[in-house]
Amino acid sequence: MNTVTDLLEVLLLDKKEDFFIGKSETVGSLNVFGGQVLAQSLNAAYRTITNGRILHSLHSYFLEPGDLNKSIRYIVNETRDGGSFSTRRVTAVQGEKTIFILAASFHKIEFGYEHYRKIQRTITPPEKLTSWSELAEKNGKLMPFKLKSFLSVERPIEFKPTNILNLSSNNDLPPIMDVWFKLKGDLPKMEIQVKHQILTYISDYNVLNAAFNPNAKEYNFGNSMTASLDHSMWFFRDFDFDDWMLFSAESPNAY
Repeated sequence: MNTVTDLLEVLLLDKKEDFFIGKSETVGSLNVFGGQVLAQSLNAAYRTITNGRILHSLHSYFLEPGDLNKSIRYIVNETRDGGSFSTRRVTAVQGEKTIFILAASFHKIEFGYEHYRKIQRTITPPEKLTSWSELAEKNGKLMPFKLKSFLSVERPIEFKPTNILNLSSNNDLPPIMDVWFKLKGDLPKMEIQVKHQILTYISDYNVLNAAFNPNAKEYNFGNSMTASLDHSMWFFRDFDFDDWMLFSAESPNAY
């Protein structure tokens, strides 16, 4: 995958009689990317929402690693359709093994109070930063093989981190990770349901680095194993992918 069109093809599931089927694309790891399972599960859930309600939150657990060479079956339980909210539970299965479960809540479109907290710190703009692919090309000789291979994979998203962990120094960093991202290719007109799926896919990238930063003297890409165990998201308002967007993660505690 190297454009948003490729990504949309992966996220769109095939509908069967009482379940959905999805295929997998690697992002550089040996197992199915967690963001893909998240987004495909959301695609399945949204396909059963027929009253125009919009996702406001999701909560999920990764139970088993997914096999890249096997299709994934998504089974949707239409748990509730109330006066204002709808709830769906999605189970992702490979063979006889449940690899993932998702609970998602959808709300009819309403308007009320709103606020948001502005980011107080200064963040380097994306135009002054280096992308993942550029990092692999420029600093490949300094990187562990696994890291270079991961950063060199073609993706439908361009990432530009504001700081680089453990390449030029071995200093601990603040427990914050700011990464700019932008979709590649020509952007089609997208309904909010599709934008939710793409953002959910992207959300499983980068988040762990915030926890690694304050432990940089000990951590490196080659001495640690990472896995997503659970994942929750809340959605507050509509948005567009027309320009660079900021993914900002903070890790107040790790143990």
